[in-house]
Amino acid sequence: MAQIDGFFKLMNDEGASDLHMVAGQQPILRIRGDMERVKFKALNNDDLRSMLYEICPEEKIKSFEESGDVDFGYEIPGLARYRCNFFRQKYGIGAVFREIPSEILTVEQLGLPKVISRLAHLPKGLVLVTGPTGSGKSTTLAAIVDEVNKTRKDHILTIEDPIEFVHKSQKCIVNHREVGTHTKSFSAALRGALREDPDVIMVGEMRDLETISLAMEASMTGHLVFGTLHTINAMKTVDRVIEIFPANQQGQVRSTLADALRAVVSQTLFKRVDVKGRCAALEILIATPAVRNLIRDSKTFQILSVMQTGKKFGMQTLDDAIEDYLKKKMISPDDAYSNCVEKGRFVKYLKKAPTDFTEV
Repeated sequence: MAQIDGFFKLMNDEGASDLHMVAGQQPILRIRGDMERVKFKALNNDDLRSMLYEICPEEKIKSFEESGDVDFGYEIPGLARYRCNFFRQKYGIGAVFREIPSEILTVEQLGLPKVISRLAHLPKGLVLVTGPTGSGKSTTLAAIVDEVNKTRKDHILTIEDPIEFVHKSQKCIVNHREVGTHTKSFSAALRGALREDPDVIMVGEMRDLETISLAMEASMTGHLVFGTLHTINAMKTVDRVIEIFPANQQGQVRSTLADALRAVVSQTLFKRVDVKGRCAALEILIATPAVRNLIRDSKTFQILSVMQTGKKFGMQTLDDAIEDYLKKKMISPDDAYSNCVEKGRFVKYLKKAPTDFTEV
């Protein structure tokens, strides 16, 4: 048993999402979004380094010492998996660990809209799950992939950095590939994927032009591709995909994206006030013919109005999802106001004037 495993056990017991360990400070847990210090001595740089290196593969240690940061996965059987990041900082070494539960929750258990389950049954196309870091994108994607695994007879290929949720083959064959361990890069894995007979491809992160281009190509050649982006809403997601390409290619990219896109799910995580835990408010864009035409015609600013009138297709805006949680008394008015898009719509729920002067 590694020395650090005791902290992972505490993390699990406290329901923490992240563990922060930084030279010169006590360990810190993120519990329901808030940072809480652990009652433990401050860790000096040498002690922390030896504790961290105990669980780090040798090739990752070499990479860390050369570059100053590294990502990898670590698993404690029967407890959970952890996404690990080591980095250098002013006072020495630092590390952040994200807990990946061993149990994959279903769409129903997560309380997500039913349309999310339907995305698992699409024959082909591109589905993007977006949101800020720590908003639960991986959890939502895992639930969708789990639905595919339980209901279809296909080959699922996941490409991640590092591997997070581990899916055991059920009706499907599932292969997990880790960037840096099993493949050189996301783009290299995607190029290889087209020769590996996949039906469903899950790309952990679409970081660059080449990866996005290859993901769209795969979705246009009969594959169902799921990917994540760090964007805050559906409109920004469409714009982000297009704007990463050079200006002289954007017209063609709009046309390709309009044909490839099936849905954008953009989520924001909220602390619940009725029970312990958190909940995700989802903005859902379904690529109907009207949406495809707006993308082709460079009128993405009109997508919001299509979402507002497209509830029969399963669409919803982020503000609608937030207001629904607010009316059910699941989240606080202040939290709702901080994360909503149309601020004026939520001022009436506040007991006092908003404190964010930039919104005035």
